[in-house]
Amino acid sequence: MQESQKEKILVQPVPKHIAIIMDGNGRWARGKTLPRIAGHREGVNSVREITRVCGEIGVQYLTLYTFSIENWKRPAAEVSALMTLLLRTINKEVKGLHKNNVKFDIIGDLEKLPVSTKNSLQKGADLTAKNTGLNLSLALNYGSRQEIIEAVQKIVIKVKNGSLNSDEIDENIFSDYLYTKGIPDPDLMIRTSGESRLSNFLLWQSAYTEIYMTDTFWPEFREKELMKAVKDYQSRERRFGKVSDQLGGLS
Repeated sequence: MQESQKEKILVQPVPKHIAIIMDGNGRWARGKTLPRIAGHREGVNSVREITRVCGEIGVQYLTLYTFSIENWKRPAAEVSALMTLLLRTINKEVKGLHKNNVKFDIIGDLEKLPVSTKNSLQKGADLTAKNTGLNLSLALNYGSRQEIIEAVQKIVIKVKNGSLNSDEIDENIFSDYLYTKGIPDPDLMIRTSGESRLSNFLLWQSAYTEIYMTDTFWPEFREKELMKAVKDYQSRERRFGKVSDQLGGLS
């Protein structure tokens, strides 16, 4: 993207938090008569570039839907290859993230991940814990319905043992029991590959999120495509239940 175009985007409010459903790796690979894992490998390059660009334009939080609870249903060979790729990628990239002041974290149920993968993820999170730049979260073994159920279970226990009064429970209290505690709700959610569904991703957190769908497969989603999404976001009026007049709009 030309620098003047990027500058135009930067003079407007940039989304504080972008969440991305990274979809289409397999279809991208199939279109090139490559094995599916080749699409996942190329998708890593998109992750690297999108992380860099988000940091450059002032995005504070980036959450990437990396592996869902439902993904365990895929062929065992593909799941195994994905776990191996994830482990290698984290080991390779985490030092660069640390050097660029990126704070790395994971949301989801990590207990079912291979021990070596889980340990590497935790080391990466520990290494970057004090960084003050972009907050990069990978959603791994993540499912939003399960997240909500677990939050309810934790709250019920607190109410039963008397450490929480049921009258105190509101949206803020509930949010504190989600995996995303401390992370603001997404301003913009992007889904690649032409699909039009949330796929059990950040359902509670996305109540007022602007959603952007693109036909571009994730391995081809780079800076130019991200800027299109941000520009589209900036063209929208976010009313949060109000009318335009209350926001200074025209209609």
